[in-house]
This record gives sequence, structure tokens and C-alpha cells, in this order.
Amino acid sequence: MTRTSPDPGLDQSAPARESRPTGRPTALLARPAVSDRQHVPGAPAETRRQLLVKVCWMLLWMFYLVYPIEDLASGRHGTVGTVLGALALAGFLGGYLSLVIFRSMGGDWWRGTYPMVAVMLGLALATSFGLGGEWLGLFTYLSVAVGAVLPPRFAMAGVLTATGLLLVVALLLHTKSDELGALVLPTFLSGAAMTGLQRLVHTMRELREAREVAAHLAAAEERLRLARDMHDLLGHSLSLITLKSELAGRFMDAGKDEQARSQVADIEQVARQSLTDVRSAITGYRKPSLSVELAAARTALATTGVTLEAPSTLTEEHPGLGGAEAETLAWALREAVTNVVRHAEGATLCTVALDETWDGDGARFAVLEVADNGRGPGKSAPGNGLTGLDERLALVGGRLETAPGRHGKGFAVRAMVPLGLAAARRP
Repeated sequence: MTRTSPDPGLDQSAPARESRPTGRPTALLARPAVSDRQHVPGAPAETRRQLLVKVCWMLLWMFYLVYPIEDLASGRHGTVGTVLGALALAGFLGGYLSLVIFRSMGGDWWRGTYPMVAVMLGLALATSFGLGGEWLGLFTYLSVAVGAVLPPRFAMAGVLTATGLLLVVALLLHTKSDELGALVLPTFLSGAAMTGLQRLVHTMRELREAREVAAHLAAAEERLRLARDMHDLLGHSLSLITLKSELAGRFMDAGKDEQARSQVADIEQVARQSLTDVRSAITGYRKPSLSVELAAARTALATTGVTLEAPSTLTEEHPGLGGAEAETLAWALREAVTNVVRHAEGATLCTVALDETWDGDGARFAVLEVADNGRGPGKSAPGNGLTGLDERLALVGGRLETAPGRHGKGFAVRAMVPLGLAAARRP
């Protein structure tokens, strides 16, 4: 028997490479979501189209069942043996597909998971002993299934057990030594690759959950800060207004109208000052920032199926970048992302980067670049959004540049604002 096997180190979005002439498929049982426009490992399939794409991708690896099919087609098992073998092969394939479908739609756990794996094990043993060594390839599918369905701490032990069973059965069937290596090694590597992929999926899922928790904590901290500031601003003012109101009432009861009017005037002055303080505080909260706009951009782009790529240092404080300039860059990020959401047809990726550059006059600028991989603007003129952004940048001494994206595909927006002396003096 001569086998061919794909590279076990495959992912869930691209075909595996052909490697050494050894063994078996690494069809996927992990739980990636194949969205309409991007692949998000660890998320369940939410639509029939996503599930169909996943099943079709997995069915590519069923090509390696050609060996037992050829064995059945040879006719050497007789009519009864051929029919039983075909039923066993169909049952094995049906169990494999069931694991893929139910885990894709229902999450990691399905109560029929372990019974289905047990059925697959029984069919692999029965066909190998009953029909011959051509059916030993089913153990590779079994190894992949075990690596996918078992908890991470038991997955590798399950893969080793499946590989050990294959070795024992192959020895009992007096399999040749050269064929033995072509069976055992791919079986182990395929299962091990699946365990690694499962760990990666779990890690990515934990990272997404951690990001959501961080966002909730940031929102809670912002609400707490707002409540604290409002208490500090209004607590003293309202207490003073209460006391002066009581005092004005006493003066009125005593017939001291002038003193009462004086207290009312003080109340009006305190109230106006409190209103001014509150407006000033709220204005500070309403100012956009790169960190807030980046989080909003990630959410907005995700709803349209566009992946946002941005360095983690983007939200850090940039030396020499003043408050007005930083606020303007935040507005630029908002407008550029809105432009991608509305006009970037066919885009699947949006990149955001912040860098520094010198201009021809020796001034140093911070440059925020937002680029997508869509179809580009074509011959259309800049809209009101980009025109308004250019005017906003001009107010702080900056400028706006637009150009085709990388490799001439998509659209790129570059917002430039001047940096202060602290940045210009850096080597």
C-alpha cells in the first residue's frame, strides 16, 4: 500500500501543503466559524452557508478514503462482504460528519460525541480485522476526532492511544514494516496537529472574552469617574444653594426683602457657575481619543465583515502629540473608518498605523494611516466627510493625503499633524 498525506500543521482557512508520501488526512473537527467574508477560529457557524462551507472544506479530506473504496471495488470480498464493508464505511463517514456538524452548530459539547467516537472506533477495528490492512487508514480519522473532542489535558493521551491501537492492529495483520511507518506516523501527527489547533482555538476564545471583560471594565471605570466628578462639582454647589435658599426664606418671613434679594442673587450666581462647570466637564468627556475610537472602529468594521489590524502601541501616549492634535487624529480615525464602512466595497481588511515623518521644511509630523483592501474610490471625487476632515486638520497645522492602498488595491487615508518640540528633539 502506498499512501499520501497532507501536512498535519494546517489551519482552518487554507489548504494543507503536500508533504512526505505517508499517510492520512487531517480533516478538521475544531470549531471555527467561517463567516461570509472572514474566518474566525473558535466561533460557531451561525448560518447554513457557513456550515456548508465548513463541511465542504472537510469533505476534501475524504479523498483519502479512496483506498478502502478501491478495496471494495476489487470484488475480492464477495457480495456480502462488499455490502457490509460499504455500510461500515458509510457509517464511519456519517459519524465523522455528525461530529463536525453538531460541534459546529452546537458548540464544543454534544452529548453524542463520545458514543459517536466509540462507534467510529468499533467500525475501524471491525473493518481492519474483517477486510484487511487497506482499512487501517480509518484510524487516522479516529485520531483526528479524538484530538478534537477530548478536553485539552486528555487530548494528547487519546491521540497516543489511537496511534497505539493502530500499531497493535497493524502488527496483528502482519503489515509490512515500510507500510507500518506510513500508517503510524501520519496518524500520530494528524491527531497531534488537531490537539494543537484546539488549544489555539481555546486560547483565541479566551483572548476575545478577556477583551470583552476589559472593555466592560473600562466602561465601568469611565462611569465611576464621571459619577465622582459630578459629585465633586455639584455636591458643594447644591449644598450652598440649599443653605442660601433656607436663609432667603427666613429673611422673607422676617420682612427683610433686601437681604432676601441678595441671597437669591447669590443662588443665581452659584447655579450659573455650577452649570458652567458641568458643561466643561462633559465637554472633556465628549472629546474623542484614539483608544476609544479604535474600539468603536473594531466594532463597526466587524459588523460589516472587515477585520481591523492595529498595533497595540497605537493607544499609548505619543511623545510630542498635543491634546488638540491627538483629538484631531481621533476624529480622522473615526471619519476614515466610516469611509471604509460606507464605501469600501469588497474590503475584508482594514489596517491602522501611527508613525512619524519629516516634511520638506524640517518639521516633524505624526501620521495616522488607515487603509483597506477594497475596490478603491475609482473616479469619484472626495466626499464631504474627507473634505471636512481636511479642514479640521488644517486648523491644527496638519493636512490630509489620500492614495491607493497597498499594491494599488483599496484606499488609504493619511492624516498628518505636527508634533511638539519634545518629539522634534529626539534623535
